[in-house]
Amino acid sequence: MKAADIRTMSNDQLNDELAKLKKEQFNLRFQKATGQLEKTSRIKEVRRDIARVKTISRQKAVADKA
Repeated sequence: MKAADIRTMSNDQLNDELAKLKKEQFNLRFQKATGQLEKTSRIKEVRRDIARVKTISRQKAVADKA
């Protein structure tokens, strides 16, 4: 997911996307623990997507206060 795509989202959409990504991260960790995970690089991608969403959400919150 690109940062430009995330920036166009509203705060509600960002929260929904964050919840979706965290759920996916949990499922990926569960698959890894049971030995069913095939694409291990997806864990890294999801972690970075979560960080992007949190960062942009925080930037928007700070911008709204200013």
